[in-house]
Amino acid sequence: MLDQNEIDSLLSAVAPEPETEKKGSGPQIFTHSGVDLDQVEIRQYDFKRPERVSKDQMLALETLHEAFARNFGASLSGFLRTIVEVRVAACEQMTYGEFVSGLPNPTSYNLIQPNELEGQMCLEISPLIIYPIIDRLLGGTNQDLFIPQRPMTAIEQRLISNVLGRGLSALSEAWDSVCPLKFDIVAHESNPQLVQIVPPNEVVMVIGLEVRMSSRAGTMNLCIPYNVIEPVMDDLSSQSWFAVKKSDDDETNTKRIARNLDQAGVRISAVLAQTSITLRDLSEMQVGDMLVTTQPATEPAVMLVEGEPKFLAQIGQHRGKRAARVMRSIAKGERIETTFRH
Repeated sequence: MLDQNEIDSLLSAVAPEPETEKKGSGPQIFTHSGVDLDQVEIRQYDFKRPERVSKDQMLALETLHEAFARNFGASLSGFLRTIVEVRVAACEQMTYGEFVSGLPNPTSYNLIQPNELEGQMCLEISPLIIYPIIDRLLGGTNQDLFIPQRPMTAIEQRLISNVLGRGLSALSEAWDSVCPLKFDIVAHESNPQLVQIVPPNEVVMVIGLEVRMSSRAGTMNLCIPYNVIEPVMDDLSSQSWFAVKKSDDDETNTKRIARNLDQAGVRISAVLAQTSITLRDLSEMQVGDMLVTTQPATEPAVMLVEGEPKFLAQIGQHRGKRAARVMRSIAKGERIETTFRH
């Protein structure tokens, strides 16, 4: 038997001497194209972690879920009667095994099934924000709240299902610009290691979100396997995503804005005439004094809509009340001599 010192001596004796690198030595590159080999950049590629999603698609995925975070935060704020902030903290791709190994145990691990796609997604919510939300729903103040290290009970799971339902509605609304999807929760689990929706070496996209409520904060992770959204990956590039968003929503937004504008109230006023006097004349003005304007009484008055001249009108009475009858609209670019704002 050899001790450690003898083993170290043997290894040092057989270890080859490091060769001094020659100046200009490096990997040889063979190519048929006329490329300047000195300008070629060589980067390492890890075959264990292939990047199957392009940067444009990752950017579009992050932008899409930023809209989800805003809508989810607004929905939770109304539901919990307190300000809840949700923001995207990270968006990266990794293997499913790496994602699961970084999750706490126990936690709220939910399997999500999109109706138009094959496969399942995962939504994980940290207990650090789950139990403050439950405490808020039960009328607590979150002061000196103890976070238990145990799986959620059936009652707690039923309470948090209302929060998950609002989250899935916001997620469906965000994904509607790419592909109309409806998400349903098909299973709950407290130990992520027991759930294998894809092989451990399968590439997944992980959208990490931060949820903050009052003095409490926690994380929420949405795991999307690549093979689940592979059929819609072509529509997920940043350019096509914005193009689809614009084309699909233009007509809807136009109708919605027109419908809201129809119910909006505006203020209408009429300018009979105008003139200018000195401040001294104004201060000495008394009852019975007369103001002379540059506009004859027979000229039509100018009708203003929210301070902007829009119509010419005739002043008169209708059923004993002062009224203005519209004669014509003022054409675009037509000069109207009035600076009066009522």
